[in-house]
This record gives sequence, C-alpha cells and structure tokens, in this order.
Amino acid sequence: MSGAPSSKRPAARPNRAKSAKPWADKSSKQASPKAKRPSQPAAARTAKAAPERVVSPRAAEQKIYGEKACQVLFARRPEAIIRLYLNPQQAPKCAVMMKYLAKAKKAYHLVEDAELDKLAGSQHHGGMVMLVQQPESLSLHRYLRQQKDVASDLILAMDGVSNPHNLGAIVRSCAHFGIKAVLLPESQPLYSGSAVRTAAGGAEFVQAVHCEKLPEALQRCRQAGYQLMSTSSHQGESLYQTTLPAKAVMVFGEEMFGVSKDVARQADKLLRIPGTNQVESLNVSVAVALILGEWYRQHASV
Repeated sequence: MSGAPSSKRPAARPNRAKSAKPWADKSSKQASPKAKRPSQPAAARTAKAAPERVVSPRAAEQKIYGEKACQVLFARRPEAIIRLYLNPQQAPKCAVMMKYLAKAKKAYHLVEDAELDKLAGSQHHGGMVMLVQQPESLSLHRYLRQQKDVASDLILAMDGVSNPHNLGAIVRSCAHFGIKAVLLPESQPLYSGSAVRTAAGGAEFVQAVHCEKLPEALQRCRQAGYQLMSTSSHQGESLYQTTLPAKAVMVFGEEMFGVSKDVARQADKLLRIPGTNQVESLNVSVAVALILGEWYRQHASV
C-alpha cells in the first residue's frame, strides 16, 4: 500500500515542473472527454459570443475624427458616442464631453498623436477620434413620404461619385444650403471618417437616402412630383438664366465620365455652369456648391 502513493506523487510533480511534455499529456487527456461531450465548452462559448455580435452596435459603428466633426456630433446626438480618444491638448476643450461620457459610463482615453494616427488611419484627426453608432440610411420610399406635402425640396443624387473628400465637401455644402438628402446606391462612403471630417460637422444635418438602382429611383422621384436635372459642361441652359424647379432631383456624375447615359436620358433639364472654358469642367464638389447656392437663392433664401 505504501508503494501506490509514492508512484502517484512523482507523476503529479513533473506535470507541474515541466512545461512541454506535461502540457502535451494534459491536452491529450482532455481530448477524449471533448470528443464524448461534443465540444460542450466550445459550443457554450460560441453560443455566448454569437448573440453579442448580433446585438452589439459594432455592425453599425464608424470612426470619425476631426475636432469640428466630433464636437458637432456631440452637440447633436451625444448618445451615439461609444468611445472617445483625444490628445492632452484637446482635453481642456472637451471637459463637458468627458464629464458626459463619465456619467454615461462610456470610456474616454487620453492618448498621444501617434496612437490617434493609428486609430484614425490618418494624421488629419485634429487630436480627436470617436467611435460612434452610425446613423441609419433612409429608404427613398420613406423619404418621399416625409416630403409629400413640402412645397420645395432639392435632393442630390450621386451617380458614381465615391471619392470621400468630394462627398464630404458636398455634404458640407448641403448643410450650408439646407439640403436634407443625398441619394446614392451605397451609403457607406458618406459615413467614412475622411468624408465626415471634410464635412466639418455637416454630416449631422444631411440624411443618406439609399436606393438600389438609380434610374429606377429617379423615376420614383418623378412620380412623386420632382423634376430631374443634371449638368453638362458644354450643353444645357445657363444656371444663372434658368428658373430652377422648387421640387427637384439634381444628379451629379463622377468627374471623369460624368452622368451615365441611362440617367442623363431621364433629365428634364440640363444645366451648364458658365465660365471661361479654359478648363473642361469643375470639381464635382464645386459644381454642387454653385448649383445649390443658386437653388437656395431662388427658393429658400431669407
């Protein structure tokens, strides 16, 4: 009987002292119970993790950066902030924001610019990066219902415009001139960090309206009482000699190729921005600003 205990103790001690062989022995011993119990521990872990991915807002999260963009978001929808990162220089300006986040039990971190560069994927973060809940895009059907009884409304439609800096500048002009909706097949580029930063807070005032096929969406807008307009570098009526419709969709195309033929055929009006013709065309964000300004002058200025 004395021999049995002595044989068990030496076997237990090496398992603790040595790392390579005992670790292998331990894992081999655990392999058979897992096979018999059809991986219950792993299944339990998977069952717990899967609902978190579905329920968690991470599927609709976005990173935004830039002082103005972050400050305006906090002013408009502070509840959307998930986490804040800022450098020590921004901390005094963000005392109210940090106090709110602490009270709401949401994290904020003071970090150096090198860390902010990594988080933003850009050096143009202005000392602040936020992780926030992305606003939901609106369906065209719902937007048109909301605007059914509105006398004047201008929708911007993007036909292939995807450069985030251009989109950000367009959204900034939309906010300035009171344009509420940008219609596009894919709304994600409108919510990119660089687009939101370029918009300088304007993204909080402009709604992304989603459509699957732009030509069909334009037809629905026409049926709802909107006139369709587009631009041409060399044809069409002069912007400053045209009465613009109060309720309209203005379509802009990608700079290199312009508006697609299927979309251009549907236009009720073609507009031309007069100039010296020393350059072939304007940057799309500049063209948007000029046309929005003229529409605002005719229909919404006070």
